[in-house]
Amino acid sequence: MLSLFSHFFIIALAFVLACGFLLVILSGALYQTWWTLFVVATYVLAPLPNFIFSKCSGNDDYYLSSNTNNGFKDFGQFLTAIFIVTGVCLPVVLAHASVISVPAMFMSIGGGALVYSTIIAYSTFFANEGDDF
Repeated sequence: MLSLFSHFFIIALAFVLACGFLLVILSGALYQTWWTLFVVATYVLAPLPNFIFSKCSGNDDYYLSSNTNNGFKDFGQFLTAIFIVTGVCLPVVLAHASVISVPAMFMSIGGGALVYSTIIAYSTFFANEGDDF
């Protein structure tokens, strides 16, 4: 059963996510360029390698102790970092090449940061590390 705090947290995350998408869409609509929508794709795809490769690295391996990192998990974090850096730097490169304007760049980066921070907050708040039994 969800408490009142978790209901408020879900509503707040939905509001922040909507604001992030609104910023990215407005950065394209106000300045008549839709290249900024690629930021949404990078921020939505960013948590996927981390999720997939963390499931590939099971903690029940005999040869791996808890002190060593697993290569699969490290590679997933590396790919996630690549997507995050791409999401931040793509609008900067597009603005430098004069494909988009500088205000559209700031709106796109801000909206992408809101979208990705919402995804991270949701996944950490509702992560089940183990059973309560």
